[in-house]
Amino acid sequence: MSDPAGKDDIVTIIEPASGWELPDFKEIVAYQDLFYFLVWRDIKVLYAQTVLGFAWAILNPLIQIVIFSIIFGKVAKIPTDGIPYVLFSTVAIIPWTYMAESMSAASQSLVSGQNMLGKVYFPRVVYPITPVLAKLVDFSISLLLLVAVMVYYQVAPTWNLLYMPLLVLLMMAVPAGIGLWLSALAIRYRDVKFAMPFVIRMFIYSAPILYPASAIPDAYRFLYSLNPIVAVVEGYRACLLGMPMPWEYIVPGTIVALVLLLFGAVYFRRMERVFVDVI
Repeated sequence: MSDPAGKDDIVTIIEPASGWELPDFKEIVAYQDLFYFLVWRDIKVLYAQTVLGFAWAILNPLIQIVIFSIIFGKVAKIPTDGIPYVLFSTVAIIPWTYMAESMSAASQSLVSGQNMLGKVYFPRVVYPITPVLAKLVDFSISLLLLVAVMVYYQVAPTWNLLYMPLLVLLMMAVPAGIGLWLSALAIRYRDVKFAMPFVIRMFIYSAPILYPASAIPDAYRFLYSLNPIVAVVEGYRACLLGMPMPWEYIVPGTIVALVLLLFGAVYFRRMERVFVDVI
């Protein structure tokens, strides 16, 4: 169809996924302004009308560190391979807090944003990815606490710090992959909302956050290494504390995280056709 000026009209046909396929990443780039707006909105409303504001980004992990250090460090006296328990737990709780909050927010992203789903079209995948990016602000602020603890214990950086960007990407991939799965499931099964606290507690005890990975018997080490959170936590300890890089955990954990991210994206794309119908 042509207009009077002789120019062809551009018609965009929006169709549901025909099978198991990845999201259209070119489409995500085309909606980058909306993506930016949603991320910025999440950042602004996170601590809106609060007294302490972004100070909660430090208080949240700090309270966990104090409680865990007293219970598991002083009372239970869990061994930490010679590392002071406050330092041991801080290095793990900072990335863990980011992953836990991102997973929880991503799992409910479609449900909380249901008012927009049926009104205008845009790539739905931006919903679970938005909190993964927005929570990086909290993570960056909480790093001040980590730096303060490292300075107090006089921990000098080593060349392992060069691996930090890769670990940050891995840290983001874990909640992104799990968030894609859970957000698509939460549309049909609202049980996901009530199951998330249990899932978070299960993850914190299944990773070396409160205890060292060396406490795991050799017979179960490989199975343990398939937990991508183990790769993130042990990788952070190695990068920041100058310990040998635990590639036996990082390599399997990275593979599992990438598989979760890939199949999570495919499953999300597959379920996208029913989002508006069942919301």
